[in-house]
Amino acid sequence: MMTRKELDLWVGIFAVIGIGALLFLSLKVANLASFSAADSYQVNAKFDNIGGLKVRAPVKSAGVVVGRVGEIRFDNESFEAVVALNIDGRYQFPKDSSAKILTSGLLGEQYIGLSPGGDSVNLKGGDTLKLTQSAVVLENLIGQFLYNKAAEGDGKK
Repeated sequence: MMTRKELDLWVGIFAVIGIGALLFLSLKVANLASFSAADSYQVNAKFDNIGGLKVRAPVKSAGVVVGRVGEIRFDNESFEAVVALNIDGRYQFPKDSSAKILTSGLLGEQYIGLSPGGDSVNLKGGDTLKLTQSAVVLENLIGQFLYNKAAEGDGKK
């Protein structure tokens, strides 16, 4: 039979383990448990519309996370969004690579899809990607669909 002190000790140990597990899971969900910024290089990409893209969103190539969005700012000269991508130093991409803003599933989180080009020179820190494709905004697609349906209806009368 356990004494009251032993029972309290075991309850305390399990409570600490439980809190540690919750902290670990919350860091995983928040994408904070990823590679360090020390061994990465930063590349910029300009987009007309970034949709719901957020800082710390993944940068993926072939479905593999190769980096994270480091910063998003507005360029007053070109009136575009400038997205700074922190790419893991282990991954090298050709200079003519392209970036697209994609969505996980139908209504999932947005991320950057990086497609490698064919250039023999690789991207380095401070470079800007020339080929970009902005986010597809669901509201614009629905509006376009409804407008086309209305135009079809007018044409049949």
